[in-house]
Amino acid sequence: MEHSEPEPYSALSSGAWPPGAIPGRPGHLTGDPQMPAEESGSDATPVDQLAEAATPDPEPTAGSALLEELRAQIAKFVILPSAEALDAVTLWVAATHLQPAWQHAPRLAVVGPAKRCGKSRLLDVLTETVHQPMLTINTTLAAVFRSITEEPPTLLVDEADTIFGTPKQAEKNEEMRGLLNAGHQRNRYVTRVVGADHTPHRFATFAMAALAGIGDLPDTIMDRAVVIRMRRRAEGERVKPFRSRRDIPVLHDLRDQIATWVRPLLDEAADLEPDMPVEDRAADTWEPLIIVADLAAGAWPRLARTACTRMVAAEIEAEEDQPGGARILADIRRAFVVQREPDSLTTDELLHQLRQDAESPWAEWGRSGLNAKDLAALLREFGIRPGNVRLADGTQRKGYTRFKFLDAWRRYCPTVHSVNAEASPVSG
Repeated sequence: MEHSEPEPYSALSSGAWPPGAIPGRPGHLTGDPQMPAEESGSDATPVDQLAEAATPDPEPTAGSALLEELRAQIAKFVILPSAEALDAVTLWVAATHLQPAWQHAPRLAVVGPAKRCGKSRLLDVLTETVHQPMLTINTTLAAVFRSITEEPPTLLVDEADTIFGTPKQAEKNEEMRGLLNAGHQRNRYVTRVVGADHTPHRFATFAMAALAGIGDLPDTIMDRAVVIRMRRRAEGERVKPFRSRRDIPVLHDLRDQIATWVRPLLDEAADLEPDMPVEDRAADTWEPLIIVADLAAGAWPRLARTACTRMVAAEIEAEEDQPGGARILADIRRAFVVQREPDSLTTDELLHQLRQDAESPWAEWGRSGLNAKDLAALLREFGIRPGNVRLADGTQRKGYTRFKFLDAWRRYCPTVHSVNAEASPVSG
């Protein structure tokens, strides 16, 4: 069965391997599909890459069609940031039904820079499709420990930023973070005393988990996760409303079909050691998804390795960000309006505009106001980076071009009229 692309992703997923992302050749990572092989660090020649891309997909199994259907169902209700992210979520859901086979239990970190990015809706869909979902809302840590057995549930944590968002919250929930860290690898137990006589008891921790929240989760969790960086829907992007009575029976039927397909393959899955395009902990985390893809065959082995390569490369390149939210985008938009919508602003000009707004936090940001490094860190979360901009005298300086903000403005501060009303151009 051919891999059918839902409309929002039709331009994002291709049949060819990205340069430098060859299955089984660790370390050849690039997030830029246009990057030449010699710049990406790959030792593969163009001939090698063409031969790899020309290799036909293996004959699909019944599982390939089930994964296609699951992928389509997820895409009905939530818009993922890329075709690769949609493939990854699909494979992660299927992998929850084979947890006894895995050495590592990948986390799914569903994060976004602001509210209303679809994080909770994705968790709604996961709840109805994963193996034995266990929502941790108002659930004690002791109850979670006692629920993890040799056939573990799938832990689902919404609003994870309320658990780990501040140092005080993180300290209060340190045991939960320890459970999530230890549970990434099989045979990592924790010992607690139980009962009136305080008898030591060893509890299992191994279980797959999905966590959704605003901003990045603790580094130790992100490092063990398939990271899905959600975005707010832009104008014109549509999803189907989720209705429990109508949609849950359909998702449950599909869930049961996937479980029926994979359960006889448990021993085979446990014995597989697939070629991985990444190494170390990233390989540990992605291996269950790659194995599910190899069991399904068809286009899935290729799609899974493409998703793995590109998404891991993106996380490697991303530096630790400071929380900024949509405020920085709205204020930068206002700065461009005040300057009569130029094609670009130098970093110094933009910082001057931001810091002179008495109602903004930027003049008092850090020790001496927002600086170039802080600004770059705030914008990196939205995929916006500085570059060289040309001045009127022909010289170049570091700055930001307006077109790089257009997509983020559409998603996080789309009301043009309110910006124009607050920042009218200077008359002259």
